[in-house]
Amino acid sequence: MEERPYRSASGAPIALRRRQHSASCRELAVRCPRLQLRSLSAVTSAVWLAAYALFVLSENSMVLSAAIFITLIGLIIYLHFVKIDQESLLVIGSLGIQVTSSYASGKESTTFIEMGQVKDVVINEAIHMQKVVYYLCILLQDPGDPQGVSEVVPLFQSSKPRLDCLIEVYKSCQEILEQRKTALQSS
Repeated sequence: MEERPYRSASGAPIALRRRQHSASCRELAVRCPRLQLRSLSAVTSAVWLAAYALFVLSENSMVLSAAIFITLIGLIIYLHFVKIDQESLLVIGSLGIQVTSSYASGKESTTFIEMGQVKDVVINEAIHMQKVVYYLCILLQDPGDPQGVSEVVPLFQSSKPRLDCLIEVYKSCQEILEQRKTALQSS
């Protein structure tokens, strides 16, 4: 298992952890920075100070109660549905590709794509706000047309790694896909 530091498209530090379980099984995980207690405290304090100022002006205790309630509910929603700590890709040559997103609350979201559906893994580019943004995606084979693509599944949507990190993941995926292709051709 090796971990290398990279940067996201926005310049934030991320880390790519690469673990090889066997010759045809690799796990690639991109870890985002953890939620900083300093920024969380600053936002909470700002909301509560604004609520206290409204309380002083209006002399209504419901303002303080509402501020505390809204802050807690907002934090729970952010940790459970928005803040992703890690995105991982488990590529198993004989089975398929498992994509997992781990949220700050501990919740995990997993999607599995059978290898028979995978046409290729590619690095795509898009122009966004006068910038070229690169992203890794899985091309799913169209069941009706063997040469066609039925769906494009983007990967690492939250961490948004830069091109150098994407190339590392791409090469690992391509090695396993090539092993599978040669095994299918020889049998």
